[in-house]
Amino acid sequence: MLALAIFILTLILVIWQPKNLGIGWSALGGVAVALATGVVQLSDVAVVWDIVWDATFTFVALIIISLILDEAGFFSWAALHIARWGNGRGHLLFPLIVMLGAVIAAFFANDGAALLLTPIVIAILVRLDFSASAALAFIIATGFIADTASLPLVISNLVNIVSANFFEVSFDRYATVMVPVDLVSITATLAVLWLAFGRRIPRRYPIEALDEPGSAIVDHYVFRAALPILLALLIAYFVLARWHVPFCVVTGVGALALTALAGRWWRAGRGRQLPLGPVFRNAPWQIVLFSIGMYLVVYGLGQAGLTRYGAWALEWLGQQGHFVATLGTGFLAAFVASVMNNMPSTLVGALAIKQAQVPEVTSQLMIYANVIGNDLGPKFTPIGSLATLLWLHVLAGKGYRIGWGQYMKVGLTLTPPVLLATLAALALWLPMVRG
Repeated sequence: MLALAIFILTLILVIWQPKNLGIGWSALGGVAVALATGVVQLSDVAVVWDIVWDATFTFVALIIISLILDEAGFFSWAALHIARWGNGRGHLLFPLIVMLGAVIAAFFANDGAALLLTPIVIAILVRLDFSASAALAFIIATGFIADTASLPLVISNLVNIVSANFFEVSFDRYATVMVPVDLVSITATLAVLWLAFGRRIPRRYPIEALDEPGSAIVDHYVFRAALPILLALLIAYFVLARWHVPFCVVTGVGALALTALAGRWWRAGRGRQLPLGPVFRNAPWQIVLFSIGMYLVVYGLGQAGLTRYGAWALEWLGQQGHFVATLGTGFLAAFVASVMNNMPSTLVGALAIKQAQVPEVTSQLMIYANVIGNDLGPKFTPIGSLATLLWLHVLAGKGYRIGWGQYMKVGLTLTPPVLLATLAALALWLPMVRG
């Protein structure tokens, strides 16, 4: 009960963030209480840090890459092209925007998609003079796809990185399993979004109101280097997987190369066009503190019995057959993530799976189902993931406020069918590629 009380207190601090402490210092406040009361020990810090350090620094490097490309105009350029490809037809623009969100989520993580795509889409909607109802459809779609399309690669979500490292799943093995599953998730997401919001979307929009895509480019050096660097990163993830090179090393090299290019290091900064100072100040350094803080609090909760109860539940699910075990694990993870936040929920699920006595193929299904549940399940509530909290913060800054009641009404309606379809796809696909 003490461990649970400390966790609830920490979660309140993270959401509330008194005196603008930020999520990192708020989480560390919970750690201080947990250490003082003996719920966690100093030795646990090293254990938890060993689990989360790679994921944390990979995420920071990805966001730095994303912010530099955003400053260079890369994402605005892409969005303007997408808007022109819609050819003035709203019913074509909607799925194109969703697909753009899916691509950004795959390569720049769900948080990057929420941070970068949302303000760009809002700017385009304002330029096209969409109604408030139509604008809400696009806004909800961008926030939703950021999480539901964050499955395909290890780097697409912090959850994926933590899980892959914990269970020693290689980059190529993970992609083999999850890329097809992600395509099902994206298809199901498009379907539920269309059913929910299709009638709100205007049939036509004035394409002449859009700026030329080329006008969005601020730094042509960075812009031309973007795709080669991203392609090199993707190849490096696959090639270096066999040597277990940490993801943060590969991503960090990419971030360093892009920073050097944007900063014109070979010219000692002369001719630099992007303000790199704000980019590094706006990087999510608080995530480093949040990762160690929140995971430590949840580790203490797991040590106090939560992991044991989770393992018992998984063992029971494992006795019901592969399909039920997959769906049950995914929905259980989704529920826990929606009330606990998906980052600590991932650790609880991973520890429980490791402890559960189930057959190997069932364990493998549970590992990926835990990822899916923690990637998609956070859409049930606003506190389920950092991406959602960031998305709501960005919206509030743009004058769009979505209340918790309104958000949960949409999340509880749209998420279950997408989660069900995605888990079913995993249950059918993974046994086929298990070898």
